[in-house]
Parts: sequence; C-alpha cells; structure tokens
Amino acid sequence: MKSILLAAFGSTLLAALPLHADSSAAADSINSFGIDLHRRLAAKGGNLVTSPWSIETALAMTYAGADGKTKEEMAKVLHFADSEDAVHQGFADLAADLAALRQKSVKQAQQAKKHGGPTTPLELHSANRLFGQQGYPFEKSFLRLVDKIYGAPLELVDFEKAADQQRKRINAWVEDQTKARIKDLIPAGLLDRETRLVLTNAVYLKAAWAEAFREEPKFEFHADGKTPVKVTGLTRTDSFGHTKIPGGSAVTIPYIGGGLQFVILVPDERNGLAALEKQLTPQILGAATKATPRELLLHFPKFKLEPDRVMLADELIKMGMPTAFDRPPGSADFSVMAPRKPEDYLFISHVIHKAFIAVDKHGTEAAAATAVVMARLAAEPVERPKPLEVRVDHPFAFAIQHVASGACLFLGRVSDPR
Repeated sequence: MKSILLAAFGSTLLAALPLHADSSAAADSINSFGIDLHRRLAAKGGNLVTSPWSIETALAMTYAGADGKTKEEMAKVLHFADSEDAVHQGFADLAADLAALRQKSVKQAQQAKKHGGPTTPLELHSANRLFGQQGYPFEKSFLRLVDKIYGAPLELVDFEKAADQQRKRINAWVEDQTKARIKDLIPAGLLDRETRLVLTNAVYLKAAWAEAFREEPKFEFHADGKTPVKVTGLTRTDSFGHTKIPGGSAVTIPYIGGGLQFVILVPDERNGLAALEKQLTPQILGAATKATPRELLLHFPKFKLEPDRVMLADELIKMGMPTAFDRPPGSADFSVMAPRKPEDYLFISHVIHKAFIAVDKHGTEAAAATAVVMARLAAEPVERPKPLEVRVDHPFAFAIQHVASGACLFLGRVSDPR
C-alpha cells in the first residue's frame, strides 16, 4: 500500500477581538465532534486530554480530498453541516481569529510593561504542511485549496526509498513546531514505501492567567473519586464565571487578555464525572462563554498530563466513517485528492493523536498532534456577594476555550492529578 499521513498539533491563546463570520460554525463542529470522541475515550477511565481543534483541522484537510459516500460520512462524523466552501472558510476564519489574539496580546504586553503590568504575551504558533511523495499525481485543485485555506504547502519527499528517514523528518518538524512537547508522533514502521502523503497541522500554546494563583502544598484530592491523596493545589479568590450545568457546575478562569479561558466542569458528586460527561453537549460548552461572573474562593489541583499517542482509526470507523478507511474494500473515495483507479486509490490507514497539557499557578502550556495516514491500495460583572467556595477535590473535566466563538481547543478529564 501507499499511504498518506496527516498530523495536527494544538496549544493555548488569549485576547478579545471581533469574530469572523464563520468562526462560530467551525466552533460548533469542533465542539460536537470533540464531545463525541471524548465520551468514547473517557469510557476507558483515567486521565485524558485531546485537542478537538487539532484533530478536526487535520481531518478537514483530508475531507477536502474526499468525494461521494466517503465525503458524506466524514461530514456527518465531523458535524460539517454547511457547504464545503463554508466549512473550509470557517476553519480559516477561526485560525485568523486565534492569530489575531496572539498579535493583540503582544501589543498588550508592550503597553503593560510601561505601567508595570503583566508582560507575558500569549505564545501561539500554528502551522500546516503536506509531505507528499514526489512524482505522485496529486490534484492541483486540492493542493491549491489546502495551501490557500489552511496555509499548508506541499513539501516533496521520497517515501519509496527512505520511508523511515521521512518519518524522522516529519517527527522532527512536529517536535520543532510544538517546542519539543510532542515527540515521536509517528511510531517506527507506520510509514512504508507505499506512503503517499502526510498532512500536518501544528499548534503550540502557552498562556498566563489573568492573575496568578497561590499554591496549596497539601491539597486533598479524591483520586478516581475514591482515594484521598495529597497533591499541590491552586487557589485564588476572584471573580470567575460560574454556572450550573446538568450534574455539576462550570467555572471559567480567564487568561491574560480575556480571549481564551480555562473551563472546569466539576461534578456535584465525588464519583459523578462519568455521569456529567454523558450529559455534556455543545450547548453546555457554549453556555460557559456566558457564565455569570461572581466572587469565588476557588481551589483546584495543579496537574500535568502527557499520555501516550492514541490510535483513532477504530473509533472513527465506529463513529460512522468506515469508507474513508476502505471498509468494505474498494469503498474509499479520495478522488478529489488524487486520481482514483480500481487498482490504485487512496484511503486512510491510520489516525494518530497525541496531546500534552500542564496547568500551574502561572498559567497553561498545551500542545497536541494528530496524524491521519492514508494508504494507496495496490491491489458582564455584577455586585459581588460573599465569595462562594468551590473545591475541585474530585475527578473533573476541563476545556481550553476560545471565548468569542466558543471553540474548545482542548478537552480532557483529570481523574488523578498525580
């Protein structure tokens, strides 16, 4: 087989700016798909972090090359309700909004420095690239679209003669784009002489809180909803967004600039995380952007999650896009990406995702990577009341959210912060 690989990476942002028209549509699909996938992965228990934005961006570029039933199935699983042009424009607009946040935060930091205020701007780096087999007849219209909309130029490589060398080259690119937070995304042996394309999206984020937290050295957390353990906690009394949701509460913590926020979804019951996740909807995530500010005494654990890569092909097949993976044989249709012949056509063979997040008293650092391998078959504030104390001392879910659109760049759960 000859294959195509797509990779995507994610991180954190800040600052409030006017929203592009189609950003909210992209946010709806990202959140809907992200919740669907989160539920499936969370059913296995334990800690979890993914970047729905990263995965959707990678698959959106792949979707640009699909046709027929394959395109229909992908649109349904990825929650693409609009025309194809509108889908791609939505991702372009969201990327532009996030880039504008970074630019604005730099200016804010420069201004703040003059008055002794916070001087740490948002770090946000996003990049897309295609690594394609030299001499393979990729459709020029497909290449133009992903270059124009996603800023993903084609870099020619030779998988036929040196597949593992190209794997190391792509992994090095990923590592560089994510400041070494995502290493060895593509495992040895996954690419071979039949690989034809690797589509990559990389994002890195580092954002400071609007106000730093204090550390609590012996914060008690009930790991897995049961066992009390001592961990480092974070605490602050301030105005935070707070709203009730089915099975619990949502608390929002702004980063500098206010364009991004950290959302904590804390269950009412100590062992209520699974029940809360079952009730989670895009509407609930959207409501977090409008959570009422109120005075809270907030406590939650410092944590760092760096799980191993996750192979997503089986999950995506079960979610409803089997033909993209050529199930049944002969069904994949990526003819918009490259000519399809009965004995020579492309299909997705693997989808790989890897993410990282660290939350401490200063802020958040996050990164993620997604790889889709496609193979060629050769056969407003109110008057402050008394502070409400919120102790996040048991398993919870979290998101890093773009406030203007509601898009969740990262989504995860903490069962044990150790």
